[in-house]
Amino acid sequence: MNLVVLSALASLVGLAAAAYFAYVVLKHDVGTEKMDEISKAIQEGAMAFLNREYKTVSVILIVVSFLIFLWLHQPLTAISYIFGAIFSGTAGFIGLSIATRANARTTNAARKGLSEALLVAFRGGSVMGLTVAGLGLLGISLCFITFYFLLGLDKAGFTFKIGSFIVSAKNVFEDIIPGFGLGASTIALFARVGGGIFTKAADVGADLVGKVEVGIPEDDPRNPAVIADNVGDNVGDVAGMGADLYESYVGSIVAPLALGSMLLGFKGAVLPLLIASVGIICSTVACLLVRSKPSSHPGRALSLGTYGAAMLTTIGCYFLVAYILGNEVKVAHSIGFFFAIVAGLAAGMAIGQVSEVYTSDRYKGVREIAESAQTGAATNILAGLANGMRSTTWSIIILVAAMFLSYLSGEWAMLGGGIFAIGLSAIGMLATTGIVVSVDAYGPIADNAGGIAEMSGQQKGVREITDSLDALGNTTAAIAKGFAIASAAVTALALFKLYSAKVGLSKIDILEAPTLVGLFLGGMFPFLFSSLAIKAVGRAAFKMIEEVRRQFREIPGLKESKKGARAEYAKCVDISTKAALKEMIAPATIAVTSPVLIGLWDKQALGGYLAGALVVGFLMAIFMANAGGAWDNAKKYIEAGRLGGKGSDTHKAAIVGDTVGDPFKDTAGPCMNIMIKVMSVVAVIFAPLFTR
Repeated sequence: MNLVVLSALASLVGLAAAAYFAYVVLKHDVGTEKMDEISKAIQEGAMAFLNREYKTVSVILIVVSFLIFLWLHQPLTAISYIFGAIFSGTAGFIGLSIATRANARTTNAARKGLSEALLVAFRGGSVMGLTVAGLGLLGISLCFITFYFLLGLDKAGFTFKIGSFIVSAKNVFEDIIPGFGLGASTIALFARVGGGIFTKAADVGADLVGKVEVGIPEDDPRNPAVIADNVGDNVGDVAGMGADLYESYVGSIVAPLALGSMLLGFKGAVLPLLIASVGIICSTVACLLVRSKPSSHPGRALSLGTYGAAMLTTIGCYFLVAYILGNEVKVAHSIGFFFAIVAGLAAGMAIGQVSEVYTSDRYKGVREIAESAQTGAATNILAGLANGMRSTTWSIIILVAAMFLSYLSGEWAMLGGGIFAIGLSAIGMLATTGIVVSVDAYGPIADNAGGIAEMSGQQKGVREITDSLDALGNTTAAIAKGFAIASAAVTALALFKLYSAKVGLSKIDILEAPTLVGLFLGGMFPFLFSSLAIKAVGRAAFKMIEEVRRQFREIPGLKESKKGARAEYAKCVDISTKAALKEMIAPATIAVTSPVLIGLWDKQALGGYLAGALVVGFLMAIFMANAGGAWDNAKKYIEAGRLGGKGSDTHKAAIVGDTVGDPFKDTAGPCMNIMIKVMSVVAVIFAPLFTR
């Protein structure tokens, strides 16, 4: 029990650091009265949407928990499921609350200089990052302690009865704790889809009417969609991405925990928790050490923090694996499992670097996309599509190399340890989630800071600083998406193995008709899911564009910025809110229910379905995330004064490309990795139904 308590204590260290960062951020001056007013409007809109979203999702949570209780006869799994959802929702609430308070403070800090603004934005993001990692690890640790030790299941051969229900250690590792992961996945799926639809409906409406039709600057207070756009940055990129990586983090622990318990009993189950504990401590240290010198590029400080945390985690995991498994009789070479962790950690960093190469304006790909806008929107879109497709090549090569090396290392460590080692490599990828999410959540804070600078009429130098932080934020967001997507593929493979073990499948024959049917249906589903998400953005954006046009047409003096003319911001926020809550239901519900329906038909067909969705979903996720990020930064590259600058025909063509990329990178793309894992964990939880 002491080892599990250590993991709970490690999570509390991360949460304490998050509380410290929140305190430091809130001590900064919010700036002028106008800046404070805009920040509060964004905060109220974001929190109102989150509350309404959680109320909508709570109905689905209750229904699913009853199904788990009634169909599977597993009351503790149902409780764990609700527990996981509550922890995920709490992480989103805390992170969003601080992020929406950090935005104006970042703007005010930008009046003093770049390094000061970077520090405030990063500390605001660190609250989200360390809360995600802290609550994820704490929740699983508490499940372990409550359902394993407090029920006495640590005693040899002991089982616990609740009425007619018999609980064993096997149930805890293979059903109850994965239930916690399913709760996190449910919240993540709806938060990502809903937040993505909200933010991109507002963004597309604001850009196409404001920038292209009317010709006013981004975040101009005359634009009725500008507050909705800034609210969307938070609900999509802070709450949505936070829930996404929370779910990825929890899933990367849950899958190898179950597999490890099958192979090595208690030590195999506790090892993933302790790897995550080392990661959160190292991430906390790295977050505390992030500093930026006025003369250096701001990205350097963030990169040093990220890679520094990875190096510390590598060192810590070496001693951890040697301590936990060094004297284990079944394990011939415990160092093999350490190599698997390192392979995952290195692959996560490498895939993140690939994302940076294909989305940063410091590299050739983005500059070529910007140059292609000189001949119109069509060539700009073609260049972005080609760039995104090309980016999948290195990502998939790195991923399969890491998986293969992990498998070989695991088999070298002990016979049958290959899949467990692949699961450990997923934890390696996400061990440093604390700082990865911190760097990612910094992006929308910087973006909001730029909007507040524009709307409150700050000097040109302030907006230049916030723009440079925002451009860096696009790249850090792409890197975080790379981490999340890569870990999703590896975690889903571990969950796939767990599903196979629970339904008694030693192999899945592709020549069998049910498997082949499932494989094609699984390959189709990411396209259907993406279509539903992108169409939802299109419908909501249409309503937003009509509303923005109406206000420019009907409110006297709004376009000319006459005194007394004020945009009706609340109406645009309401359009995005209603559209997001309505449109998120269909794709998310299909992702949850389809594995159950196919599994009830044939368990081999479900195996094929999961395999098809995994391969196609991974490639689509990488393609859409990198293409969208590249289009966005190509636009910003032009806005920085190159190739004609703002207002030129080249700029207008780049805006169209960016508008196409928005639902790619912030709605459909990021949902792919959640979709993959939701389907896999649903298959694991409902596996008993498929063998009756």
